Amino acid sequence: MAEPKTDPDPLLGDVMATCRSQKRLAERAIAQLSDDQLHLALDENTNCIVVIMKHLAGNMTSRWTDFLTTDGEKPSRNRDGEFVDDVRSRDELMAIWEAGWVRLFDALGSLGGTDLDKQVKLRGEPQTARQAILGQLSHYGYHVGQIVLIAAHLAKDRWEWLTIPPGQSEAYNKRVWKR
Repeated sequence: MAEPKTDPDPLLGDVMATCRSQKRLAERAIAQLSDDQLHLALDENTNCIVVIMKHLAGNMTSRWTDFLTTDGEKPSRNRDGEFVDDVRSRDELMAIWEAGWVRLFDALGSLGGTDLDKQVKLRGEPQTARQAILGQLSHYGYHVGQIVLIAAHLAKDRWEWLTIPPGQSEAYNKRVWKR
């Protein structure tokens, strides 16, 4: 893991915390499914969870490798291949998934506050590192939401809520506000 720079911008810490939260949400959702369910798409116009996770990992590997010095869309990336369900096991999926997150956290951890205003490129289009980071944060939230929705749908009545369950907001607020 890269050593963090001494002048981190508060945004970087917030982004790291949000990414960790998104990762946990997805992992808690898929923990409620069988291995077979990870490969089920809701219909012909949607991706299964395996494909979404594989896509996120491929995106992270491309975007965060040499983040400040090379285009975020690497020539070596096989984006179309990310949308093929060819993962054989949950262990293989989790290794792919984890490798993407490690790349992201290492890259973010190596940035300092002055790096956020540096210019980076994505598919040849210039933007600030800050813009690129926030764009990726939005992208990850979008796909993690898909994972959670699909998992909840497939788990049906076995679904354990990842946030405050419906009808329990008042009790939750009372418990939290007592602290």
